[in-house]
Amino acid sequence: MNDMTIVIRSLRVRLLTSSMTVAMVAIAVALLLVIMSMREAASQAFRRGTGNVHLLVCADASPLVGVLNGMFYANAPANPIAWTKAEEIRASFPWQWAIPTQLGDSFQGSPVMATRSSFLSQFEPVVGQPFTFAAGRAFTSDFEVVAGSQAAKEHGLSAGDEIVFTHGSGASRAGGHEHADHPYSVVGILNPTGSAHDRALFTSLESSWIIHAEERREAQSTEPEGEEPHEHHEGEHDHAHVDVDDLTDADKLITGILLRLPTRPGSDASASIASQFDRLRRDTAITVAQPAQQIGRLMSIVGDVDWLFLAMGVVVLVSSAISIMLAMIASMELRRRQVAVLRVLGASAWRVFALTVTESTLIGLVGSFLGATIALGGCELASAILADRIGIMVAGTIDLRSMAMVTLGAVLLSSLAGITPAIKSYRTSVARHLRPIA
Repeated sequence: MNDMTIVIRSLRVRLLTSSMTVAMVAIAVALLLVIMSMREAASQAFRRGTGNVHLLVCADASPLVGVLNGMFYANAPANPIAWTKAEEIRASFPWQWAIPTQLGDSFQGSPVMATRSSFLSQFEPVVGQPFTFAAGRAFTSDFEVVAGSQAAKEHGLSAGDEIVFTHGSGASRAGGHEHADHPYSVVGILNPTGSAHDRALFTSLESSWIIHAEERREAQSTEPEGEEPHEHHEGEHDHAHVDVDDLTDADKLITGILLRLPTRPGSDASASIASQFDRLRRDTAITVAQPAQQIGRLMSIVGDVDWLFLAMGVVVLVSSAISIMLAMIASMELRRRQVAVLRVLGASAWRVFALTVTESTLIGLVGSFLGATIALGGCELASAILADRIGIMVAGTIDLRSMAMVTLGAVLLSSLAGITPAIKSYRTSVARHLRPIA
């Protein structure tokens, strides 16, 4: 009987204990691999969505808040930008494109971005990957809307549907009201991009301006003196009709401007970014951000928390090694007679030592293999859940280098965990443990 057969039979005799120990190693390895994989994948996912924008102009409190609100739809921006300011910025430099945006309305919790149709043709949510349509077309006139893939799926939208927006973001729907006088027609559904834009709906700026201009003028109007106030019943509306030609500068408000500078063919960088960034931020009325830079700052902040999770994964892995050691020490107390028999049959003390270490190493090896397999499936599952729930593609692929490092570490820890019980088996007294049992 060779040594490996002895080790395997020893594990089979203690099948339940061995299986539980292998499971602990597998869970520890899988946890650590998933944390390492999703940590890098989350960073890449946040960089999706900023796309080919070089600069973002807004009126938020800080550049990071502006990027999270304007490009990831975290909240509706609180401060507007006047259209005259937007025109001034657009005319101040020969931008490749300057796209105004307005956020503030929602549809059943999904954010609505009012913008130009050029947003859907010129802006690329992921560099080199422009928007494409699963159905329909881009909006070409007022009160038409295009739905992102996640928004369409969540609300069951298809081309030809009519919907009504709510004033306020999804987080403030309780205090909002519907723009019931102006239903929108869904004219297009976008393909998934794996970015936050999949959660949004897109329409024309003029549509949003008209709705809010009518509501603002209605709010400012007063009843004639001496006349009984008009009693509004549910379903009745008395908005003053506004056309595009009736809009004033006070009606034309936006919350952001997406800017891209001219670049060389095939390049996404521009030598003018730094100079234009410095020039624009001298204007204290606006906040200027470089989206890619701000996401990098966010990842550096979140990175401190990532290290905590990694440390937790390492602790779990070490705990599994300690469990192997304790399980084998406990089993050695029950197997001293077996060890003594092996010694009588000619096995040297060093051979018995090697058998014990081999057993613990085998537990670590099997547990690591199962853990890596679980991690691969776990990353795929996590990616699918995140894509389905929030519409962001987190491609949790496990780096082969990381997998090799973690599995090797787990096997090494398992081998070390077998040393203490191996020493105990090495020191087993043959004569004492072969005495007849009373």
